[in-house]
Amino acid sequence: MPQQVRAVVAKAKGEPVTIETIDIPDPGPDEAVVKIQACGVCHTDLHYREGAINDEFPFLLGHEAAGIVESVGEGVTSVEVGDFVILNWRAVCGDCRSCNRGKPQLCFNTHNAAQKMTLDGQELSPALGIGAFAEKTLVHAGQCTKVSADAKPEVAGLIGCGVMAGLGAAMNTGEVGRGDSVAVFGCGGVGDAAIAGAHLAGASTIIAVDLDDKKLEWAKEFGATHTINAGSGDVVATIQELTDGNGVDVAIEAVGLPQTYEQAFYARDLAGTVVLVGVPNPEMKIELPLIDVFGRGGSLKSSWYGDCLPSRDFPMLIDLYLQGRLDLERFVTETISLDDVEEAFHKMEAGEVLRSVVVI
Repeated sequence: MPQQVRAVVAKAKGEPVTIETIDIPDPGPDEAVVKIQACGVCHTDLHYREGAINDEFPFLLGHEAAGIVESVGEGVTSVEVGDFVILNWRAVCGDCRSCNRGKPQLCFNTHNAAQKMTLDGQELSPALGIGAFAEKTLVHAGQCTKVSADAKPEVAGLIGCGVMAGLGAAMNTGEVGRGDSVAVFGCGGVGDAAIAGAHLAGASTIIAVDLDDKKLEWAKEFGATHTINAGSGDVVATIQELTDGNGVDVAIEAVGLPQTYEQAFYARDLAGTVVLVGVPNPEMKIELPLIDVFGRGGSLKSSWYGDCLPSRDFPMLIDLYLQGRLDLERFVTETISLDDVEEAFHKMEAGEVLRSVVVI
């Protein structure tokens, strides 16, 4: 029967979030109810609260989560009650033009639950189709990726968004290889995950760029071999000095600003790759001389969710974590309760934390 649970809701643009009691229906066909154990506080949730994604308030926030499947609807065979899962927002449809071309990691028609969770009868818009700042949430079964239950929920959930976005930007989109040189612009959670991904892929030179010295120190812990404070001089020239005057093989922009994207563009070697994984404001524009786009060659790519395939990538990353090769625990600055999410947003804006994680 339908359940009532505590959850974090953003009712109006820019207003502080509130803790509400929401209604969750029984899972219908292809749906699952998941008991949330942990959920990371991601910048995307703040973007929803600020109305920067869309204006479909009220929002049920939270999406970077792990938990236990509590119940499933008719036709669900991919997961079972009791499975430990990471929630994903790429529930591959299997039948869109991208899936039919053998590129399910770029699925254009991902699934969400058909039913809506509600607050006093009003339909809620779950962040990225998940809504996991809650004791339980309703999702499409395809949004549940089963992984080893040996992983801690507070670190496993991070793979559901920020860590996957950064690691994937380096390993999947940027195709960083052994001996490559890499520059990462922006050393928050996604940027540090890109640094960790470049390190895992065998990059020999990994240059971290940020305005915050504390974040640059964090970047070293994830594998950065060099750091540059962007406020201390010419970033592009410094990167070229560190790479024999050439620039890097892969430049990853994890901020989402025109200025840093332009730096990434010019900081790469000829025929190098630029990867944009930072989320820009919809009003932002960039202007580059077309002759430079042509003359420098290479690739300009956008990385959406790290070009990941959850069923392939999530279990692999959890295995790396359990083997001690991917230090997911280093991403967690603090664990908090549902009641502390608003404060966590302020800490995130101030750059005081890498990740606050709600533990339920």
